Amino acid sequence: MPVRPTAALTALLTTVLAATALTACGTGSDEGPNTLKVSYKQSTDNSIKVMDTYLAGIKKQFEREHSGKKVEFVPIKAPDSEYYTKLQQMLRSPRTAPDLVYEDTFLINSDITSGYLKPLDPYLAKWPDWGRFIGTAKAAARGQDGKTYGVPDGTDTRGLWFDKRVFRKAGLPTDWQPRTWDDILAAARTIKRTVPGVTPLNIYTGKPAGEEATMQGFEELLYGTNDGRSDPLYDATSKKWRAAGQGFKDSLAFVHSVFQEKLGPDVSDALDPNYSTTVRGELLPQGKLGIDLDGSWLPQDWLPGSGHEWRDWSKETGLAAMPTQAGQAPGKVSMSGGWTWSIPARAAHPDLAFDFVKTLQTKDNARKWYIANSGIAVREDVAADPAYVDAQPGIKFFTDLVATTHYRPAFPAYPKVSTAIQEAMESVTTGDRSVAQAAGDYDAALKDVTGGRVVGG
Repeated sequence: MPVRPTAALTALLTTVLAATALTACGTGSDEGPNTLKVSYKQSTDNSIKVMDTYLAGIKKQFEREHSGKKVEFVPIKAPDSEYYTKLQQMLRSPRTAPDLVYEDTFLINSDITSGYLKPLDPYLAKWPDWGRFIGTAKAAARGQDGKTYGVPDGTDTRGLWFDKRVFRKAGLPTDWQPRTWDDILAAARTIKRTVPGVTPLNIYTGKPAGEEATMQGFEELLYGTNDGRSDPLYDATSKKWRAAGQGFKDSLAFVHSVFQEKLGPDVSDALDPNYSTTVRGELLPQGKLGIDLDGSWLPQDWLPGSGHEWRDWSKETGLAAMPTQAGQAPGKVSMSGGWTWSIPARAAHPDLAFDFVKTLQTKDNARKWYIANSGIAVREDVAADPAYVDAQPGIKFFTDLVATTHYRPAFPAYPKVSTAIQEAMESVTTGDRSVAQAAGDYDAALKDVTGGRVVGG
C-alpha cells in the first residue's frame, strides 16, 4: 500500500491549519486604511530567512517613502501543497484576504478561474518598468482571458547537482555531463557499488513532495522524451490533455528503476513532505548524496548568514544539464516556473498593494532579490548587469538553460493533472503498481479531472 500520513500526523496538520486559519481571520486587510497586508510563503526550515530578510528591507523602504503607511506581513509557513491550500482559503473572504499574495505560476490560472485574483492591466499600463520584463515571464502570469494577474519576481531552471567528493571516491569524472538517462543510472549504480553510506541519486517523487515531484522529477524526464517540438502533456491544437504515451511510461520506468534498484533514498524518506529541506540542509553539504535532480535556487541555503552555510559548495559540487532520454536534440532539458506577486480580488487596498510591488521591483531591489535567492532574472536590464551575472557561481549555467527550458501548461486543470502524476509516481516508487498499471491509473484520473478532454494514448 502507498505510504500515507499517520493518524497522529494528520491530526497535527489539521490542528496547525486550523490555528493558522484563526490567526488569518484576525488579520484581514480591512482593519485599517493605512495598513497593507502582505502574505508570502515562509520557509519550513527555521534557519532559512532569505525571503523574510529581503521583505523586511523592502518594508522599511516602503514605509519611509509612503508616510503614514504600514506594512504587516502574514507569512504562511507550510510545505508547498499546504501553502496552496491555505492561500486559497484566505482568498475566499474579504475578512481574510491580504492585499498582496505570493503566487506560484503553476497555480495562478486556477486562482484566476476561481475569481480570487484582480487583473493588473490598468496598473501595468502606467508602469514603465513593465517593459523591462521578458515575454515568457509575462506570459506565465497571464490568464486565458488575456489579462495579466501577477508581476513575476524571477524564474528558475533545473539540472543535475553532483558531489565531486563522492564522484572522486567512485572513480567518476568531476566534469561529468551525462548524455542520456542511462548515463545517469550508470553513475548512480557505480556510486552505490563503491561509496557506501551515500544515497546515489535523488529524484523527488509522490504526493507528499507535491509540485517538486511533478516538476523537478517527472517533467524533467517527460519533456526529454520527444524532439522538443511538442508538449508531451498538452496538445495545443486540439486543446486536450495527452494520455500516457510511451514517453510517459518511460519516465515512470526511470522512477521505478531508481527506487526498485535502491539507487534513491529510502521510500519513507522520499515520501516525507520535508525531504527537500533535508537534501539542501544536510545531505548535500555533508557529502551524503551523489546526484540531485534539483533547481537553480539551492545556493540560497548555503550562503553566508544562512542556517546551513557551506563555504565550499561551489568547489565541492558540479553542475550538469539534464540530458534528453537518448541524447536526441537538443540534448538537454530543463523546466522553468517561478512566482508572482498578485493582488487578491477581495483586497481592501489594491492601489497601495501595487505601489508595494513597484518598490519590490525597482531594478536595484530586483537585483538584490535574484542574488539573495539564487534566482534567474526576468528583467532584461538586470540579466545584463555584471553585478548580477558575476554575483554567484552557477548563475550563468542556470541562466543559459533558459534557451532550452520548458514551461508547464498553466491551465486551470493543471494542478489536478499534477496530482495525478504524483500519484502515478508514488505507486511505482513504492512498488504497489507496475508502470503499465500506474499509466492506466493516470489515464483514468486524467479523463476525470479534464472532463474527458484527452487525446492520444
